[in-house]
Amino acid sequence: MAKLNPRDEARRANRDAGTASPGDYSEALERGLLVLAAFEPGEERLTQSDLSRKLGIPRATVRRALLTLVHMGYVIPENRSYRLAPKVLALASAYLTTNPVSRVLQPTCDDLCEEFGTSCTAAVLDGPAAVMIARALPRQALAVGQGIGFRVPATRSALGRVLISALDDDQFQRYMREHESQHDPAAVAEIAAELSSVREQGYAYVAHEVEAGFHSIAVPLRRWDDTQVAALNIGSSVEHLSQADMFERVLPVLQAVTRKIQSQLV
Repeated sequence: MAKLNPRDEARRANRDAGTASPGDYSEALERGLLVLAAFEPGEERLTQSDLSRKLGIPRATVRRALLTLVHMGYVIPENRSYRLAPKVLALASAYLTTNPVSRVLQPTCDDLCEEFGTSCTAAVLDGPAAVMIARALPRQALAVGQGIGFRVPATRSALGRVLISALDDDQFQRYMREHESQHDPAAVAEIAAELSSVREQGYAYVAHEVEAGFHSIAVPLRRWDDTQVAALNIGSSVEHLSQADMFERVLPVLQAVTRKIQSQLV
């Protein structure tokens, strides 16, 4: 059997540490999903060689995954490259239409966007990013890729910090090892201290981290049994809403809204 590369060895070790039987795990399915996830902004079209290098997977394995995805209609071949097909939207649609959190939160985001005249977003944690599952913006042009499904770095965003703050100490250390290994111990300790503050105060405020001139404030969203399931934020340019506005006007409304809808989140 061919020797695994370091990335596959790490994935296998992490997988085998779980409760599932290793024999029940489909590496073929895993690699097919990795191929789908490899298409990103700036990398909309990728060749077999591109994918092999990016994922650290043998080209023959990439080829089999791509041909299967082409056959199923999720990927479109173009000359020597491949791109995602519209059918992949069905996967996102299935999540959004069957997830009660998304159904409850979209009207909430719409109302808050109308009240403050700026973006309102709900997100869940997905690896190193906070991924948006409901979002509303004022009536203005929205850059492609910045709606539902858009991702922001978890440790640098208010949404992400609220989401990570729900992890216990062991989960946090494992999360940092798996997704933020570039940080040195001092940086990890600093992030841990920040998240401890977020957990204690019940919100996160971040300015100029994800985008210069932009700041946001986020609060946890808890379901009926008090388990945190998502985060909700208001984001704005500093010109539209000041820092004082965020704390004095926005934060109390976000906290009131989350209390009101908690019983609807199951």
